[in-house]
Amino acid sequence: MAMPSSRDPESFLPLSAPVLNILLALGGGFLHPYGIMQAIDERTGGKAVILPGTLYTSIARMLDQGLIVDAPERPDPEDDDARRRYYRLTELGCQVVAGEVARLSVLIRLAEEQHLVPASGQIGGKAG
Repeated sequence: MAMPSSRDPESFLPLSAPVLNILLALGGGFLHPYGIMQAIDERTGGKAVILPGTLYTSIARMLDQGLIVDAPERPDPEDDDARRRYYRLTELGCQVVAGEVARLSVLIRLAEEQHLVPASGQIGGKAG
C-alpha cells in the first residue's frame, strides 16, 4: 500500500473504521489511549470496540503520517498519571476527517436514493 501524501488529505481515504473512530474521538480535544477507547465506546454505545493492539498500532501510524501529535496539554496533575501520553488532531488530521465524512455522506445519499435506508439517514431501512 502506498504511503499517503502528507499534503493531500484525499490520499488518506478511505479510512478504516478504527482510524476514523480514533480521529473522531480526538476531535473533542486531547486524550490518552484509554480515554480514546472510552470515548469510542461511549459514542458508539459499545458497538465499536478497538482492542489495545489496534489502537496503539493506529496511533503510531497516525503520528508518522502527521494526522495526530503528542499533545503538550495535560489535565490537572492531581487527576492524571504523569506517564500517560496524550494526543490531539493536527490540521491535516482535521482535513482528513472532513474528507472522509464527505465521502461517507455521498454513500449515504446513494443508499437513501435507492431506498436502502430511510431519508433521515437512520440505518435499518427496508431493502428495495
